[in-house]
Amino acid sequence: MSQPSRPGRGSQETPAEWYDPEGFERDWYGPRNPAPEPVARAVTLPSSRASSPATAPSPVSPPSVASPAANDEAAGTRTTGAVGADDSLASTRKMPALFVPVPDSGPEQTPDLEQTPDLGLASDLGLASDLGLASDLGLASDLKAASDPEAASDPDSEEPSTGGRAERRRAAKGRGRRRAEPPQESANPAPPTPGRPMSRVEARRAARAAKESPAVVASRVVGELFITLGVLMLLFVTYQLWWTNVRAGQYAGKETDKIQDGWAKTKGDRTPGAFEAGQGFAILHIPKLDVVAPIAEGISKEKVLDRGMVGHYAEGALRTAMPSDKQGNFAIAGHRNTHGEPFRYINQLDPGDPIVVETQDTYYTYEMTKLLPQTSPSNISVIGPVPPESGFTRPGRYLTLTTCTPEFTSTYRLIVWGKMVDERPRSKGKPDALLD
Repeated sequence: MSQPSRPGRGSQETPAEWYDPEGFERDWYGPRNPAPEPVARAVTLPSSRASSPATAPSPVSPPSVASPAANDEAAGTRTTGAVGADDSLASTRKMPALFVPVPDSGPEQTPDLEQTPDLGLASDLGLASDLGLASDLGLASDLKAASDPEAASDPDSEEPSTGGRAERRRAAKGRGRRRAEPPQESANPAPPTPGRPMSRVEARRAARAAKESPAVVASRVVGELFITLGVLMLLFVTYQLWWTNVRAGQYAGKETDKIQDGWAKTKGDRTPGAFEAGQGFAILHIPKLDVVAPIAEGISKEKVLDRGMVGHYAEGALRTAMPSDKQGNFAIAGHRNTHGEPFRYINQLDPGDPIVVETQDTYYTYEMTKLLPQTSPSNISVIGPVPPESGFTRPGRYLTLTTCTPEFTSTYRLIVWGKMVDERPRSKGKPDALLD
């Protein structure tokens, strides 16, 4: 049985549905709205983009496929220049010449290829390499930069490309590769988050901020020293003005009770020489000043005066008479401030004010006669038998009170003189000065 002869390729009739240009374009680029028929104009490529100098502008036409074995689905179309293709097959694969639509208004302009629908097809077909472009899809941006330099200089004003699918993919990749600008470090960096460890720079800054300068340390030490000295001075003043009075008042009260208890147990007066230094033997009463203070032998500061007692001048050249003597000056001393301050207000005494010295058997009453506001501490004549400035002219039974002045100092001495006006035994009761 004879085989039927295979018809030649030239006589083979190609089905009409083997290639559909409109369907191909729709599958690749999607449906398109019909646009008004533009006027085809020749495109003059920039000289910087042309692969070879062009002698004259010509319409853009699709390139010929060099190899007939190329895949038709990948290559897209074949032109009449394909080797071995007959007229019937070539008629179905023949594409009309590709023109760039340019609006026919005003003088001739470089077309805006971003709005040209056929440019995307030309990009997919590989026409950019035949047109001499340096890079894929760079023709539209160069033509747009040539027509509108201001728009090209502003990257934010660039409109998204409406070309082929490959162009859109490359544009999307290019936008995704843009590097974000590194954030500028602020002048005052925020403190590190407690939850994360600090970097070396942050650790150095923290250590530098925590470290104090020598001036700050020195000023802090000096300030602490001044505060300490101030506190110590305040405590000292409180001790001198308040606590010494409390302690001296307690001791003087106990000594007064001790003297009175001793009088109750012992009968008869004792001679002045029988009293020991610091031993109390009498009680001083100044009714106007509400003063009641024990009188002790001697003027020792530690044993007598600082304990709130009044001291009798009874040692060496300062020895004075006792109240019981028939003639002489009974001189006593006491603190004006602190330590009980029994003589603080003796400057307020007026002539005639009574001063009573109470002993074991007798009350001796003196009247204030004269006040010497200020004299030198070395002036011991004020406690003599007849003091020169007292106004007394002859020996008698006198009383002298001495204390420091001005207050809270010991620069000078304040002197008060008096003379005896009454001597009353204890058996007859208290004198009138103590009854009022």
